[in-house]
Amino acid sequence: MYPTTPDGRYFVVKQQLWRCSNPALPAAERETFVAELMSARRAVKEAKRGDDAQALKSARARVNDAKVALGERGPVWWDDGSPDYNRFKGSNTPYAQWFAQLPDKNGGPA
Repeated sequence: MYPTTPDGRYFVVKQQLWRCSNPALPAAERETFVAELMSARRAVKEAKRGDDAQALKSARARVNDAKVALGERGPVWWDDGSPDYNRFKGSNTPYAQWFAQLPDKNGGPA
């Protein structure tokens, strides 16, 4: 498991913050979007293997759409006006003090 910020908005991988899925999504919706994400990722792999540029473009668009639906990309899922720090280095954000206290700054599985 990767460390998650105290507010549950991000998890840490290789010192970067990555936005978590929207926790308010109903379980059935989340399962549907996750299934689509996994299917799209397999399509990316197949397109790369087949050296098919058009299929790769389409599969990557599907990955993006699924991530937006999950709340990991696109508009933020919180409504308190806080900015998005997705893909920021943890030490360069308001989470820097929390980040500095992590035993493994790379955010490897615990």
